[in-house]
Amino acid sequence: MRHIVLDTETTGFNAEGDDRIVEIGALELINYVPTGKIFHHYVNPQRPIPENVTAIHGISDRDVKDKPIFAEIGGHLLEFIGDDKMVIHNAEFDMRFLNAEFGRMGFPPMPMTRAIDTLMLARGLFPGAPNSLDALCKRYNVDNSGRTYHGALLDSQLLAEVFLELAGGRQPELLAGGKINAFSLQPGDEPQEVGTLWPARVFAPDKDEEIAHQKMVEGIKDALWSK
Repeated sequence: MRHIVLDTETTGFNAEGDDRIVEIGALELINYVPTGKIFHHYVNPQRPIPENVTAIHGISDRDVKDKPIFAEIGGHLLEFIGDDKMVIHNAEFDMRFLNAEFGRMGFPPMPMTRAIDTLMLARGLFPGAPNSLDALCKRYNVDNSGRTYHGALLDSQLLAEVFLELAGGRQPELLAGGKINAFSLQPGDEPQEVGTLWPARVFAPDKDEEIAHQKMVEGIKDALWSK
């Protein structure tokens, strides 16, 4: 199973106006594990980057003045993504910018069903809780201490770790429900089977097993079974 974890940095919020992408970072996952294959480019947006935006991602006009424009690297990005799903945090934002850039190149837009939105997944799992990338890193003990600025490749690397946890942790096949659809909260998404559960135990524990379990519980401080 192949996914592309992707993030962009931009000059602002108006994808359909004059704001443009200034950085793209993407990495390949096979069965939730990074393969080491990445796609990373700084992009000349062909317009000034506002100072208040530079303060967020650290990218200035000087950093991108000699970089390729999107039209020079857009085809390579499409080749890297292929036909596989993209994993994006707050996917609507990035997809609007990608589709605006692809549209300028004469390519058709990619439908939202191509994206797995980890923000929506997190909101479904933790309603009412903070679900920014930083908040999810803290929740899942993902080290984001190097994230002094928003950066497309760094954020993709962090999101890859968060995505694995959202999909069930290091063993996503052990999620409940038989055939696993780890992305059931993504509207319009097709079910993706990533494993099957071990067969359910259909017999009760015997007396010796109950005694052994009780001894184990007694050795655990504040054990859930004792409450």
